[in-house]
Amino acid sequence: ASVRDGRWLVGIGMAAAFRNNLNMRSAARVALEPGGRISVETDMTDIGTGSYTIIAQTAAEMLGVPLERVDVRLGDSRFPVSAGSGGQWGANSSTAGVYAACVKLREAIARHAGLDGAAAAFADGEVRAGARRVSLAEAAQQGRLVAEDSMEYGDLAKKYQQSTFGAHFVEVGVDAATAEIRIRRMLAVCAAGRILNPKSARSQVIGAMTMGAGAALMEELVIDKRLGFFVNHDLAGYEVPVHADIPHQEVVFLDEVDPTTSPMKAKGVGELGICGVGAAVANAVYNATGVRVRDYPVTLDKLLAGMPEWRVHA
Repeated sequence: ASVRDGRWLVGIGMAAAFRNNLNMRSAARVALEPGGRISVETDMTDIGTGSYTIIAQTAAEMLGVPLERVDVRLGDSRFPVSAGSGGQWGANSSTAGVYAACVKLREAIARHAGLDGAAAAFADGEVRAGARRVSLAEAAQQGRLVAEDSMEYGDLAKKYQQSTFGAHFVEVGVDAATAEIRIRRMLAVCAAGRILNPKSARSQVIGAMTMGAGAALMEELVIDKRLGFFVNHDLAGYEVPVHADIPHQEVVFLDEVDPTTSPMKAKGVGELGICGVGAAVANAVYNATGVRVRDYPVTLDKLLAGMPEWRVHA
């Protein structure tokens, strides 16, 4: 190894990340409620990925109200059909559907208020056109205004190859005597269009990085091929990373937008965070030890025979 830290052989590895961007039809229902609050209904899911937040952000931005005046209701089959979660298409697709419904509601509000819809601007809880301004609460005095619409993409996927890109960097320490592997730090750099919410996007990526570290170093499904039996079929035998396994992670999002993907100019990012992590870990182990492991997980039994001779240095 080129770097030692006491008994640890230190290595750095990197790998490229690539994941296609998929757009799915998504619909939403948005309403201006009496009192000026906004409600959004769509059967999109939030599995901890932040859908509630980014959908509320979209409606708030489109209708010029504070985030706390938007009520988001998800996950009900009575609501307009959304994209669902999976394949890193959820955020971009579901918010695009909300965007479409908001455009329709903006037109309805302007018309109801007697304003020119083409010139109407929504800000600070009001709709304005020229010298006239009407509060959203006033516009809804005689009852709620509702709009429903969807975002569809036609042959967009045939015209453009839409993808997300990234790079993963990992530093590991390998015990020179036992071949125990410890991740020291991880970095992901992602190019995924407009990042709708940096905090929730970062959480998704570091979760994906953690999953990638688990796949690289410990996760293995052992099958008894004689009996067709999954030997480690529970979490007592199927090991996954814990906090102590992942000391430091960082995520950098490149500042970019993609005007072709959707009105949100965003792309998916959740699965980009796992693509390439395993390769970066394996490369870091190789850099530290000179031992190239070709099958996951990279465990100490696969390293011991090829480890460089270890000597105690005074």
